[in-house]
Amino acid sequence: MPGTRRARPSPGAAITSSPWIVVSIGVIVMVVLLVVALGSVRGRRTFAEAPPPAPTISLPQVPVATPTAPGATTRPPAPASGPVVPGLSPRSTVLPARPAPRPSASASGSGSRPAAPPPAAPPPVTGRYGVVSSFDGGFVGEVRLVNATGAARGWTVRLAFPRGRLVAVWVSGAEQGRGGFTDGVLTYRSGVDLAPGASVALQFHFEQTGTTRPSSCTVDGAACSGL
Repeated sequence: MPGTRRARPSPGAAITSSPWIVVSIGVIVMVVLLVVALGSVRGRRTFAEAPPPAPTISLPQVPVATPTAPGATTRPPAPASGPVVPGLSPRSTVLPARPAPRPSASASGSGSRPAAPPPAAPPPVTGRYGVVSSFDGGFVGEVRLVNATGAARGWTVRLAFPRGRLVAVWVSGAEQGRGGFTDGVLTYRSGVDLAPGASVALQFHFEQTGTTRPSSCTVDGAACSGL
């Protein structure tokens, strides 16, 4: 219409109406950035160092043999001189044997005697056999027991009579133990330990033994005295 102004299009409206322009600008920017990146990578590339030169090998020198005149003889090298040992020739390598030392009389022990073994220790409880009374056809005997140690001890008495029979056996004035007569052997074990330094009598009544002397009497395996 006459009298009215026509509006000018703005640059933003032109870009919006033509989207291929934006795409072209983006592609150009990416190409420029790619070229710059490739240039920087090529500038920073490091090359491998050249290998070191191969070492030189020196050939050994062969000694040249000097010709000898015909008919000439070669002398062997003289041996090294060493210390001369008395009693040996200079060419000998064997040393003389030294005499063996003679053992002395004290070392051989010819005059010494073996030491005697120590005496056996006495049994803890000792026994002494005796006859209290005898009569026609039998007798009453005893074994007097003594504890010579410093501690209370039990004891075992064994009497052997090949003939006869046992009538009775008892401990005089003390607690009774256990006993039996089998195959001609009386075995009696104490019922209570015997105090240190104390003594007690084991008495027995035998008949038809033919003798008042037993064939053996022991207390804890040690022989009784008084036989």
